[in-house]
Amino acid sequence: MLLPSLLRTVVPLLAGWILVALTHLGFSLNSDTAQAGVTLAVAGAYYVVFRLVERTVEKIGGPAWLKGMAGVLLGWGTPPRYRSTDSIVELLRESRP
Repeated sequence: MLLPSLLRTVVPLLAGWILVALTHLGFSLNSDTAQAGVTLAVAGAYYVVFRLVERTVEKIGGPAWLKGMAGVLLGWGTPPRYRSTDSIVELLRESRP
């Protein structure tokens, strides 16, 4: 399931970039490198928070809508499920809609 994995990677990065761009986090960064670092840190925190919500709700049996919403905010409603394979061609074929 390549598509869910890609979406769950790209969506938090975009969310981190948008959050930094909209809020400026209360200060201005003149360096592109510093701006990129803050954006990646925010994106990482975004991913961790919503993944922890998703995982916690799953473990304690919380409301399904909360788990689903956390998944949607990560780019895909449910965590991808993987099976062990070494074939890239097979993985790509399975990820087609």
